[in-house]
Amino acid sequence: MKLFYLLLSSSLFLAACGGGGSGSPATDAANASATPQSAAGTNAANATTSANAKALTHGTMQCGSPATSSATSSTNLVSADTPTAQSGRIFASGATFPLAFTTNAPAADTLTWSVTDQVGNVAASGHLHVTAGAVTTTLSCTSTLAGYFAVSAKLDTAGGQLPSAGTRPTGLATFGVLPNLSGIVPTVTYAHQDQHRFGMQGGNGNAPMLSSLGISWINDDRQLSTMEPNGPNTFNPNTSKVDPFFNTGNVMRMIRLDGVPAWASPTNAYEDSLPPTDLSYYQNYMSRVGTESNTIRTTYFSHQSANYYQVTWEPDAQWKGTNSQFVQLYQSIYQGVHSTDPHAVVMGPTDTAPSSTANQLKTLASLGYGQFIDGVTTHGYYDVNGTSPSYVPERQATDPANASNSLIGQMRALRSEMAADYKPGMKLFSTELGISYDNGTSYGPNYPNGNILYAQGAVVARSHLIILGEGADQTWIFYGADFPGLTGYGTFFDLADAQGQYGAQNISPKPAAMSVAAMTRILDGTNTLGPVNGTPSGVYAYAFQQLNNGAVITALWTHNNNVWSASSGYSSTYSVGYSLAVDAPGTSGTVTVLDEMGNPTTMSYSNGRVSLSLTESPIYVVSKNASVASSNSTLPKGYVPS
Repeated sequence: MKLFYLLLSSSLFLAACGGGGSGSPATDAANASATPQSAAGTNAANATTSANAKALTHGTMQCGSPATSSATSSTNLVSADTPTAQSGRIFASGATFPLAFTTNAPAADTLTWSVTDQVGNVAASGHLHVTAGAVTTTLSCTSTLAGYFAVSAKLDTAGGQLPSAGTRPTGLATFGVLPNLSGIVPTVTYAHQDQHRFGMQGGNGNAPMLSSLGISWINDDRQLSTMEPNGPNTFNPNTSKVDPFFNTGNVMRMIRLDGVPAWASPTNAYEDSLPPTDLSYYQNYMSRVGTESNTIRTTYFSHQSANYYQVTWEPDAQWKGTNSQFVQLYQSIYQGVHSTDPHAVVMGPTDTAPSSTANQLKTLASLGYGQFIDGVTTHGYYDVNGTSPSYVPERQATDPANASNSLIGQMRALRSEMAADYKPGMKLFSTELGISYDNGTSYGPNYPNGNILYAQGAVVARSHLIILGEGADQTWIFYGADFPGLTGYGTFFDLADAQGQYGAQNISPKPAAMSVAAMTRILDGTNTLGPVNGTPSGVYAYAFQQLNNGAVITALWTHNNNVWSASSGYSSTYSVGYSLAVDAPGTSGTVTVLDEMGNPTTMSYSNGRVSLSLTESPIYVVSKNASVASSNSTLPKGYVPS
């Protein structure tokens, strides 16, 4: 999308900063009490919160040891936060973190509080006796239950609810807990760093947040418009300095090349819709980019096998030149970069959707475009109506007349076109896909509700699972925190600005952030085996295998358009039974099943199959028999395991 390009033309910094009182709180057990509850024992307590709540059996959350301190007076009767320096208010499993409630009761009162997950299950709850006036009561919490959590609280007599903050609506404060998959998902050894599969747009510069989400790739701008905005021959690759963010070598660079400054543009203005006026100069500039990139890779990313260059950005939406000019643009870049970077992978065309990328590749094949790319990039926006809870990637998948328009059908068409007209073994990266709130909505104190947030988190995970399962080597999540103009794409709330702001620093997670954090930890370091064969209509399953012939991980869910709509709600309880082959016929044993947030359950199987109850939230089955998984799935056309 053109607007996305404008939003992402500079690095965004999304470091979260904690709030709340400091000082020396003292424990006052006589005047404040907390009643911690384990996740497994709270379903009855939560019956009035959600009639469809399910008991949580995977772990526990404990909150106790209340300590009080004076607070700054506020017009809010009650507020809550997890006031730490943790980026994005995300905590490690088992780590101690504070949960602070600030009350301003007109008289002594009781604060009733609870912590619920993305579908309303209570993880912990309790009551705090508070005095009149502004007081902060801080609980010390730990959790072995992973995922997204929403805090709610009110005074029994005076009432009140948690105030809205930025794009976060009233009634809740949010935080996340990462899954501990040690001993469940085996550790992967990477022969090359670029075998990591997950990138992100909208989190540049915030290493802790990217680490929490399990992100290994971000963009690094090397466009002519960025490096030589005011005139030629001002970029010297030998003196150019890499962004300090990359000095640790933990997060890799996708090198962006789109964008021509006014001085080099045929329109005398910034241009990304036409080639520059002097392609010879452009090729020379790209040779300098190749020199710098090769130095950066060898200095900071010694285990990365190649540098990856994305040339254009959604040209189907904005290219004004001819197809021949488009190929010539790629030729100048390809020859320039390859002249100095022996490990260059030049990629394109990065159209808006897999279907438009496939169409573009087919159109350009006869013009020799394949000579000037080493890999294919696409964006993943699969529906012309938008990508939102109302327009899910499977919406048309069960309709034979329109199945090709689903994300599944589009990815298969793209892989087929690559196999038909382009060099074998090419990498395929999907470098942008986000899920917004529903069309026509806006940020506000009463929007979104919990059902919207649940649905967004489930659809974010499902969309990226389809992209990987249908043969992309990488998939990139969009976006960090909420921003203005395009409502809800953020995987985090911006707590400072009611309409969101680019570079938000005070943020807290939505369910989408925690579903991503689980997905990356479960599936990074895998190769795709492909869609599982023979699944019934409405059941979606993709098999993966860890590098070096490791464990098999199968992602599964169901979707039914009839239980999934903005008007009637997005069901978290609709389910279908499915039996997955995990071992040879006649065998029995156990497998581990991980929920959407990475919480594990051990399940028995018999006759080689495990019986599952699938919902609209994906689950992951970890098993060992790779030959069964391979024979029961179909490798995407042209996909080559890394």
